[in-house]
Amino acid sequence: MNLENLAQHIQSRPDLDFGTIFSRSIELFKKVWLQGFITLLLTFVVILPFYILFYVPMIAAGITDREALEQNELPPMMVIAMVILLPVLLLAITTMALALNAAFLKICKQKDMDEVANDDYFYFFKEGRLGKVFILSLYLLGLSLLGGLACGLGVFYLIVPMSLLPAFLAFSNDLSALDMVKASFTLGNKNWLVIFGLVLVMSFVAQLGFVLCCIGVLFTVMLSKVPAYYMYKDGVGFNEGS
Repeated sequence: MNLENLAQHIQSRPDLDFGTIFSRSIELFKKVWLQGFITLLLTFVVILPFYILFYVPMIAAGITDREALEQNELPPMMVIAMVILLPVLLLAITTMALALNAAFLKICKQKDMDEVANDDYFYFFKEGRLGKVFILSLYLLGLSLLGGLACGLGVFYLIVPMSLLPAFLAFSNDLSALDMVKASFTLGNKNWLVIFGLVLVMSFVAQLGFVLCCIGVLFTVMLSKVPAYYMYKDGVGFNEGS
């Protein structure tokens, strides 16, 4: 289905229901909490090298010019290197996290529909799919920048379509990255208040794991990602979106 037909289809679908998506997300998370925990651990593992890369210039400066660091003066070359590496780091982290998040949503679909399939956490790292994830990450960072430039107020609006991007990546992979962004805005604008409320409430609920000596949040934080699956399922549908 092309973007124009998909947009018309989204407009024809019933509005999303907050209570229904909230309750189903809780029930589904009971089935996928372990997969969510594994996804979170994998995210930490794949982004760790990029953090290390970011601090390489500082480590090198500490070896070659220790006196400057002791005086809290960063060598110009180190500053330049870190400024160059920062956007690369952000883009790499966003790409890795987006790919794993989309794979987690595919696993959610498998568990919800009782599909017999392996939990493929690296689905979007295979067969050239990572290229589209990379482009989508560029759009995601661009939207975040635009939201920040609007005195931060734009983020409140953009958080809704941005929260839908992993779902469109997972289930509408035939669309181009730009069309995924446009489709996310179409679904998001139609159900903005409901989606914003779900993102806000689920993010709060997911943080309740902190009460378990803080460690529990590692097992609950991915709860905030589950509603995007039902937003797509109810707002688009799999036959039409795939």
